[in-house]
Amino acid sequence: MLTLADIEAARARIAGGVYLSPCVESIPLSQLTGAHIFCKLDYLQRTGSFKERGARNALLRLSPEQRRLGVIAASAGNHAQGVAYHGGLLGIPVTVVMPTFAALIKVTNCRHLGASVILHGGDVDEARVHAEDIATRDGLAFVHPFDNADVMAGQGTMALEILEQTPDLDAIVVPVGGGGLLAGIGTVVKALRPQMRVVGVEAERARCLEAALAAGHPVPVKLAPTLADGLAVPVVGTLPFAVLQRVVDRLVTVDEASIALAILRLIELEKSVVEGAGATPLAAFLCGKLDDLKGRRVVLTLCGGNIDLTMLDRVIETGLVADGRLARFAVSISDRPGGLARLAELIAATGASIKEIVHDRAFSGPDLSTVRVVCVVETTGHPHVRALLDALTGAGVKVDG
Repeated sequence: MLTLADIEAARARIAGGVYLSPCVESIPLSQLTGAHIFCKLDYLQRTGSFKERGARNALLRLSPEQRRLGVIAASAGNHAQGVAYHGGLLGIPVTVVMPTFAALIKVTNCRHLGASVILHGGDVDEARVHAEDIATRDGLAFVHPFDNADVMAGQGTMALEILEQTPDLDAIVVPVGGGGLLAGIGTVVKALRPQMRVVGVEAERARCLEAALAAGHPVPVKLAPTLADGLAVPVVGTLPFAVLQRVVDRLVTVDEASIALAILRLIELEKSVVEGAGATPLAAFLCGKLDDLKGRRVVLTLCGGNIDLTMLDRVIETGLVADGRLARFAVSISDRPGGLARLAELIAATGASIKEIVHDRAFSGPDLSTVRVVCVVETTGHPHVRALLDALTGAGVKVDG
């Protein structure tokens, strides 16, 4: 069983090799959520993720012979980069197996950090099985991303820092995928501040801890694509689950729209680019799952910043839609001269800005005097969208949806 002593030893072991990230008060997020919010900025680690903590601790625990032979890890990105980076610093040969869908930038980063990269499997689980086969064949040490006591102890060092940086906390909100980070943090909190609430956050499309708690043991779940790809784990770790049952006070899930909105809010209000998994603690507030923490002192663990930049614009647009600041609707207007100009005037009069407008003559119906127009507009929020649609309807414009 993971103990406070294990985590304190890990902190001494990795000191100087892992960035002591700040835990800062956020006035705008406090105003947004109604809680007194502090953010642990662990996405500022060299490789953009808290995974460095567990990776370095596990590598430093290897025997001299294991260090000489090298290690192998399986990951879609963050764990692989953490092992590759610290393996390079410590002179340990590193091989990482990444699923074929892994973001190209993360594959490239691992190679730049000196790791040998093997692309295999349609998901992280298939990559892990392949990595374990290679480890057995070549005598390499397999560094599991969460089902590893040394990795869990390393991740828990974040909580030791948080409790020193931010006194008198009421709660800490932590993303959960395989469970290693939450198990480490929960162990520290319940040993040193047992009155603090430990809240785990899962993506609705990856509810492996929820399923395990219901069954009483880890069980596989069917995953669906999620913005929180770092949490997309089919089965919670056996070792973390043994800890999580006694240290987690509450588990909540968040939907994709809330995750996208949380990413957008962090960019706008905190000037922080955080990946989907790292944004889930804020998402839990935004979707109303943590209203009971309003007025309380709460830390959000923003523990990853490796968002795929090729997806960032789509994530931002999804967040704008969820926020009511980007809206699409269709109307039927006269196809005579001036019909489109009148529509544009009505939209402009409400203060909305037209982003895109498309005529749809072929599918407008049998009335050849009208045309269907699909509009995408920028607005200030949901009330503005409703006011715009009311204005169009009041002016006799048929709104199709």
